[in-house]
Amino acid sequence: MTNKYKILVLADLNKSTSKILKSSVSIAKIVDADINFFYVKKPIEVVEKESQLSAMRTINREYFSIDKKIKSIIGPISEKYNVTINQAFIIGNIKNEIDKHIDKTKPDIIVLGKSKPKIISFFGDKITQFILEKHKGTIVITDNKHCLEPNKELSLGMFNGTKANGELLENIINSTQKPLKSFNIANKSDRLNTKTFLEDSKTVEYIFNKGDNVLKNISNYLLKSNVDLLFVNRGNNNSIKPNIKDIINKLNCSLILTT
Repeated sequence: MTNKYKILVLADLNKSTSKILKSSVSIAKIVDADINFFYVKKPIEVVEKESQLSAMRTINREYFSIDKKIKSIIGPISEKYNVTINQAFIIGNIKNEIDKHIDKTKPDIIVLGKSKPKIISFFGDKITQFILEKHKGTIVITDNKHCLEPNKELSLGMFNGTKANGELLENIINSTQKPLKSFNIANKSDRLNTKTFLEDSKTVEYIFNKGDNVLKNISNYLLKSNVDLLFVNRGNNNSIKPNIKDIINKLNCSLILTT
């Protein structure tokens, strides 16, 4: 019996957590993966200037409170979609604990929510960048407004010639009967915002002129085309391809970052 894929969900305990988990369930059902939810809380958010005994009591109460809160988020999703979501949490340094947890669990996919501009959160820009550097495998960054719906066929897009790299990603692509949508950035000498069918007739291609507003234009087309999940190769930067931080921040769509 082959081992199942492993999905690690890193999220804060806020309003968007349920959406992040739903998106994770959607992918888990496609690729047949186990889901592990992991949360880290800073000690400074739990105890400040207290005696050691008082601090221990506060931490114990906080552990009970966190456990209860996580179960209240996971429970309804697990029941609705008939899927087991394992949970783990710890009070400690966020980066250090995530680093250790990734080394321990060795996930195939890490799922994060998009950080909101000007809001400091568990998965802020620094944590996202840390995960990009730490995890060399697949990373999914879910959109806050449009989460992936479990048990529903996804509409998939490919960004700038991204290819499915490996069986896991191929399984996701093969799960849909809908035509793939390819969004490519070209130099000014090439076509602008034209739509063509590629030779296999299973992919619709959109070409955009390189410029300051190109990501905004692509984001609008992603919305109009009802793309649920966009494949993005986070390596091989070139003069045409925007940097990964801009792609994450400016494209209003859930992203699957490949290597």
